[in-house]
Formats: sequence, structure tokens, C-alpha cells
Amino acid sequence: MKKDIILAGVGGQGIISIAAIIGYAALGQDMYLKQSEVHGMSQRGGDVMSNLRISHQEIASDLIPFGQADMILSIEPLESLRYLPYLSGEGWVITNTKPFNNIPNYPDLEKIMAEIEKVPHHIAIDADAIAKEAGSSKAANIVILGAASPFLGMAYEKIEDAIRFTFRKKGDKVIELNLNALKAGRDFANNHM
Repeated sequence: MKKDIILAGVGGQGIISIAAIIGYAALGQDMYLKQSEVHGMSQRGGDVMSNLRISHQEIASDLIPFGQADMILSIEPLESLRYLPYLSGEGWVITNTKPFNNIPNYPDLEKIMAEIEKVPHHIAIDADAIAKEAGSSKAANIVILGAASPFLGMAYEKIEDAIRFTFRKKGDKVIELNLNALKAGRDFANNHM
């Protein structure tokens, strides 16, 4: 099994946390992993992107070539479009539908979503609203991870374990909130495939 994943969003949305959770879950299944990060200007709402490659075979490079990504996980819809050239023909886009309006001329959201809907395999989810229902709008990144979980090719329980490990210092309440957000995202994806 091999998955090449582009993680995209805006600084402060939890892209690096998603990468850490997937990475920990992959290691828990004896997989190899390589990650490359491009940190944006998080104080200014700059874009953040990470290449994450997981496989049961050794991985030569940490960068994903154009047209080879199996998945784009995006916490911000405009950032989904930025990385579409990386997506393979069979790849999945899992994106939040709630924009982070960090620029004065932010494009029309309907046009953005129309472009995303052209991708044969996509899940568009209001992760902010679902995260808020789960207990905190800060968990939108985990909702996106949950929506991606059916396509990651790894045991869901390992992702749950990775969340427990990642948030262990923040206490049981934070862990439970994130597990709820993960499940809510997964349930949404399973109902909208």
C-alpha cells in the first residue's frame, strides 16, 4: 500500500497536526513515511502545504510529483485548487467548504466549489460547522481527517490511537472532542461518497 497525500490550508488551521497524526498511525502499522513541509506566514494567514508519503515499501523522495497525489486534504477550499495539478486521475480531494477570507479579492466561493466538483472523486464538507457541533470549531482539521479516513488505506483504530497520542498532554476532554470530530467527518464521508 502506498499513499501520497498533499495537506493544504492556511497557517494556524492544523495542517501539521494532521500530518503528525497520519504519520503516527502509519508508523503504528509498520509503514515507511516521508514528509516535506512548506510553512506559510501563519501570522498573516499564509498558505501552508505538506507532502506526506506513506508506504509499506521504502520511499525514495519526500516530494510528490505533479499528477501523482492520491489525495488532497484541504482545510481551506481555495487552497484545494492551488494543488489540483498534483492530483492523479483517480485521486480524492477532501476539502472544507468554509473559506478563510484572508485576502481582499478572495474569489467567488461558488466558482471555487464548481471547480472542485469537477474532480471525479471529491468530498466537500463544512468542517467548521461539524467541528463546532463536536465541541470546538478548532477541530475542523480533524473533521477533514475523518472525512479522508475511508481513503487512507489504514486501520481507523490506528488513527484514533494517533489522536490519543497526539493530544495526550491536553487531557481526556480534548482527546474525546477530537475523536468525536474524527468520527463525525468519517460519517459524513461514508454518507456522501
